[in-house]
Amino acid sequence: MKHPPGRNGPPRTPRLPRRARRLVTAGYALLALAVVTDLASNPDVTLSPVLATAPVLASVGTRRPRVPLTTGLAATLLIVPLLGFSDSEVPLAVHMTSGFAVLAVTCVSTANVVLVATRERELLQSRSVAEAAQDTLLRPPPERVGGLRTAVRYMAAAADARVGGDLYEALATPYGTRLLVGDVRGKGLDAIATAADVLGTFREAAHVEADLATVAGRLDAAMRRRRPREEFVTAVLIGVPEGGGPAEMVNCGHLPPLLLRDGRVTEVETPVPQPPLALLELTGDVYHRRTFAFERGDLLLLYTDGVTEARDASGDFYPLAERLAGMPETAPRALLDRVVADLVAYAGGDLCDDAALLAARREA
Repeated sequence: MKHPPGRNGPPRTPRLPRRARRLVTAGYALLALAVVTDLASNPDVTLSPVLATAPVLASVGTRRPRVPLTTGLAATLLIVPLLGFSDSEVPLAVHMTSGFAVLAVTCVSTANVVLVATRERELLQSRSVAEAAQDTLLRPPPERVGGLRTAVRYMAAAADARVGGDLYEALATPYGTRLLVGDVRGKGLDAIATAADVLGTFREAAHVEADLATVAGRLDAAMRRRRPREEFVTAVLIGVPEGGGPAEMVNCGHLPPLLLRDGRVTEVETPVPQPPLALLELTGDVYHRRTFAFERGDLLLLYTDGVTEARDASGDFYPLAERLAGMPETAPRALLDRVVADLVAYAGGDLCDDAALLAARREA
């Protein structure tokens, strides 16, 4: 869950996990027990130093500096008039030492809350910039592209995961409709910059290159120019001609697309594995395309590993092909809504990585 900063204040206080809440509650209970014991014990014994834990407990889970500050001041006042009167035979120097200890811990706890709140605000601002850049980069394609009806879904990971580099595109070109789904190695702004390079190259090359394998080669060349960053991208390119006929695919080290036909799901595999973008020169080869039957009424699903690597409570991966075969929806938008809901429920509400899906149904 994200906790955006308020307009005029620190980020909202995150809700502590249940186990942490229990430990903090136990700490408060022990602190109260110490105060009661002190009041009930002999006047020559004091437990006032334990009150130094009060501002520490108050600082747990809060992003408001006044919480530990107020708690520490209250604990200091508790020492002087209450415990000082109850423990009348304890030397005044002991009570003063306890009071100074509480004030010192209060200052440290308050400063820690300010530091955490500041860093959390900076992190949220950086993430917001990255997400805005990613949203601008990943424009949703129109519902109809050429002879296809399309839909996309992008799911951000849990808040503690950084923004990822999943990418997708669907274009109507002079050579038919061309689809792209890819996944950049790495996270954050660097991954988004890499995705921008790949998408920019694809959007230009897809309109001027008749051969889909040549388009993939140009993507690889664009990535090689970024090699000092040691990045690579897994990607799958699909070409669907106008007016019928088989589709073509170039798979650059990506997960195989799934073809849904008459309730049956099959993988569109590549006979010979091909390397991710930026790594083609290691093989001394070129990319090769293959054709496959993609008929009217068929649905093609492209996805990233954030989908198939989602785990349930027992650690099992999400069985996308198996779940897809049991879903009655055939329209891309309805099907993806069903897949996303099923995936989130399977993973218990949190994904460990960003996930992108692109569904395309052939209607002409």
